[in-house]
Amino acid sequence: MRQSRPGRPLTPIVLAVLLLAGALLLISLAFRHLAPLARSALPEAGQTTVTHGVVVEQMRAVAKLVTSETSVRDVVVYQNRRLGSTKRSLVVVTGTILSGIDLDDGSQVDVDHSSRQVRIGLPHAKVLAVEVKQLQTYDEQSGLWNPFRPEDRDTIYQLARDQLRSAARELGTTAHAEESARRLLGAMIHPDGYSVEVTFGRRAPAKRIDDPVPSRAPVN
Repeated sequence: MRQSRPGRPLTPIVLAVLLLAGALLLISLAFRHLAPLARSALPEAGQTTVTHGVVVEQMRAVAKLVTSETSVRDVVVYQNRRLGSTKRSLVVVTGTILSGIDLDDGSQVDVDHSSRQVRIGLPHAKVLAVEVKQLQTYDEQSGLWNPFRPEDRDTIYQLARDQLRSAARELGTTAHAEESARRLLGAMIHPDGYSVEVTFGRRAPAKRIDDPVPSRAPVN
C-alpha cells in the first residue's frame, strides 16, 4: 500500500497572509486620515483662486467743481514702421471729458456791502479727467515681420487719451465749464438784494469774516 506524503506545514502560510492583511489595513487607515488633509492642502480640480493686494500710496481730500461733461468721438490712426515692414491700425475712440474748477488752486470771496455785491475769484477751469469709454478697431494690418504686440495696444490707448485731451482744447470745454460755474454759483449764492460776480484767473480780495451778509429786513 502506497504511503501519502506528509503535507506542508500551514503555519508559515497563515502567518504570511496575516502579515499581508495587517499591512493592507494599516495602509487603508493611513489613507483615510491623510486624504482629507491632502484635499484641504490642494485646490480641487477646476477651482479658481484669486489673490490680490491693495496698496494705498496717498489719500487726501480734494475739492473740485466739475461743471462740464463732454462726450467725444475721434479717430486714431496708428502706424509703426520697422525694417521696412509697416503695421497700421485705424481705431475709433469714444470717451468722456470732465472739465471744471480745482478749488485747491485757491478761491477767494469778497462781500461789498456798499455796492451790495458778492465777488468770487476762482482759478481758470481745466480738464480734470479723461475717460476712454470704448476703442473700436475698423482696420488693422500687421507687417510681414512687424506684428502687433501688447505694447502696441498700450500705445494706442495712450494715443486715444491724448487725442481726447487735444479735442477738449479744440472744443473749448474749459470755457464752457467756466460759464457753467458762473451760472451755477450765481444760482446757489443769492443773498437778498445782492448781486454775484464771478471772475476767473485773478483772485478777489479776501472775505471779511466779521462782516457777514445781512439778511433783508422784514417788510411791515
